[in-house]
Amino acid sequence: MKVIFLGTGDFSATVLKAVYASHHTVCAAVAQPDRKNARNGRVIPSPVSLFAEENSIELFKFERIGEGAEALKALNADVMLTASYGQMLPDEILSLCPYGVINTHASVLPKYRGASPIQAALEAGDAETGVSVMRTVKKMDAGDVIKVSKIKLTGDENSAECFEKLAVIAGSLVVEALDELESGKAVFTPQNESEATYCKKLKKSDGLIDFTLPALTVHNKVRAYYGFPGTYFEYRGRIVKIIRSSVGADAGAAPATVVCSDPKRGLKIQCASGSGVLTAELVQGEGGKVMSASDYLRGHKIEEGSVIG
Repeated sequence: MKVIFLGTGDFSATVLKAVYASHHTVCAAVAQPDRKNARNGRVIPSPVSLFAEENSIELFKFERIGEGAEALKALNADVMLTASYGQMLPDEILSLCPYGVINTHASVLPKYRGASPIQAALEAGDAETGVSVMRTVKKMDAGDVIKVSKIKLTGDENSAECFEKLAVIAGSLVVEALDELESGKAVFTPQNESEATYCKKLKKSDGLIDFTLPALTVHNKVRAYYGFPGTYFEYRGRIVKIIRSSVGADAGAAPATVVCSDPKRGLKIQCASGSGVLTAELVQGEGGKVMSASDYLRGHKIEEGSVIG
């Protein structure tokens, strides 16, 4: 099948590579316009843009996808495929190809429709997650499902690790879906709307830690928000990010109390009464490198008995 691929980031690029390596033909790729890096102002091409350019795939970067309707129609593709593209598709795009548009989504639909399904599954402490391939319709992530693949979660992996694993699964799964579409064997299963749940687009402020919550809840947030937006607390005017954590035995202190702050014994903060302490294993100070909490405490004092928040 002739495929127009729409995507932008690392997850998208992994899916694109799988389709490109299959017997299907990627006749064009569409990525979000390149953006300037917030730190140095340099324009950085997206992973999808880089792969397309390296493999001589025709590349488009529309500010609004509707602007490209005529250019994409001229390609005479059979189907459009999206993977974390980041724009809602208007009717003129949805109806452009004979087989319409199919999408990969990193959850077991109808659970976690929306922008942050991997983070939502980890934050909720789910025992499994997965990838769904479905037909794209006007309602967000609500189309009939073609393929689903699930994986078990250990309770320790972070969002980056899940992204990497699920991207590989998504690539294989979408190639299978294209094969079934081509052969006429694809089965479209409607989603159960009564079971639909939604997840939000994350922002930096979402990463602020509330140590009055149960320790496992805080730990799952650290796992889920790894990378962006990150999880952090403020101590005497300093922002401290927690990169990796674990849950320890309850210390019997008031919630949000620093119960251990020692280079030899580490950094431990009591969470909700009876729920345990959060042990900060890897941390990062403002403008600093990621390091063990012990190393951080050698240069930055956090008083035992102080209350965070």
